[in-house]
Amino acid sequence: MTVKDAHVDVLSDAFFQARRAELAQRVKPKRFEHSLGVSEMAGRMARIYGADEGLARLAGLLHDWDKGYDDEGIRRRVAELGLAEQLASYMDMPHLLHGPTAAAALKRDFPQLPDALLRSIRLHTTGAVHMTDLDMIVYTADAIEPSRDYPGIEALRQLVGVVDLQELYLSTFQHVLENLVQRRKRIHPDTVTVWNSYVACDKKRRAQQHTKGNK
Repeated sequence: MTVKDAHVDVLSDAFFQARRAELAQRVKPKRFEHSLGVSEMAGRMARIYGADEGLARLAGLLHDWDKGYDDEGIRRRVAELGLAEQLASYMDMPHLLHGPTAAAALKRDFPQLPDALLRSIRLHTTGAVHMTDLDMIVYTADAIEPSRDYPGIEALRQLVGVVDLQELYLSTFQHVLENLVQRRKRIHPDTVTVWNSYVACDKKRRAQQHTKGNK
């Protein structure tokens, strides 16, 4: 199903419920439950951090729109969407492809969707150096939504509303990265770039604090 009518309100409850029903047919029940959890958590975080709640809830719902494909299926999806050259660095890590392909497919099928929402979906598998509030909300909500269960998750959940959004995102990003290393999983170059940028900025911040403390 596509929405070409320029007058369709993609942020309406009717659109949300239609996509919810469609998503239930696209992914397995556990993935569907996860997507609902991300939507719920993203909405909560948006309220706390002053972002658009409706946009966050919809982005959370749609972030795994293409998660129903297996490895070969998602590679075919890349070709279908004309993304082969753009996503060349992802092809050996097919589990990361569903973010970029979902963003492209949703833009094609529902062109009224805001670019900010599509961007947050595209980046939720790797992160980026410069993340918007919505980007950080979707990335973090994906990691800490209610059905997730892994060591350290409760500590991350308890940070919501206690620390600022960027600190929450970076703490979550670090936890995800450490988990990938412990499991000896391949890490996308974009994710490494994000980490290196964070370390460089943190080092600079600490140096500035040290300088101020010595004055």
